[in-house]
Amino acid sequence: MAKIAQYPADGGAHGAPPGTVPARMRAFRSGWPVDDGIAVFNDAYLAVTEELGRRIDRGEFPDRGSAATLRVLLAERYLAAVDTVTAGGRAPACWRPLFQLRRHRGVRPLQFALAGINAHIGHDLGLAVVDTCRTLDCRPTDLEGDFDRVGEILTMLEERIREDLMHGPELLEITDPLAHLLGSWSLERARDGAWSAARLLWGLRGLPALAAEFTERLDAGAGLVGRCLLTPLR
Repeated sequence: MAKIAQYPADGGAHGAPPGTVPARMRAFRSGWPVDDGIAVFNDAYLAVTEELGRRIDRGEFPDRGSAATLRVLLAERYLAAVDTVTAGGRAPACWRPLFQLRRHRGVRPLQFALAGINAHIGHDLGLAVVDTCRTLDCRPTDLEGDFDRVGEILTMLEERIREDLMHGPELLEITDPLAHLLGSWSLERARDGAWSAARLLWGLRGLPALAAEFTERLDAGAGLVGRCLLTPLR
């Protein structure tokens, strides 16, 4: 099925405020302290989305248009969560622990970054695949190549984030509680779950009540994992 590019690689989603996705992330960041937990995730995600944009522009994805659309619609779910909280609303359950604990001094920067990645992959990614299918009038299987390529880049960048945020020789000690938390979550497993969720939600598109119930439980489950990842360690 031929697909029409809806968004440029650095563009905004339908209905979004003017400006690129990275620009909106930089605007958010300018108002947050450097040690704010949301700022830590925002910096990590900004690096991810900019890298994805560059690779899309270089033609590294099977379908440039669908990859760009998926990238923007995925980012919009995070940006919408920030907008909601900024306006005094309640964040989705997957994002709630990060917003609630963003200034907790007992939570380390790497925990904030991983909790944000968990919310974005464990909940947002599957829904963004479905959003993209609806936007481009295609099926999840049409996006599988782009999805896999995005996953490869996310894995590479997650490793870089871990290296950048792990400071001090104490983190190499097996008795450090952070070492146990790092081993309790896997980006690869989260990606697999996101793909399964997208396929299931697509199959439930004619059953809106069941789709809504599944989405709510997916949100709650990602929130529970995020709460565990943000366990204060000091």
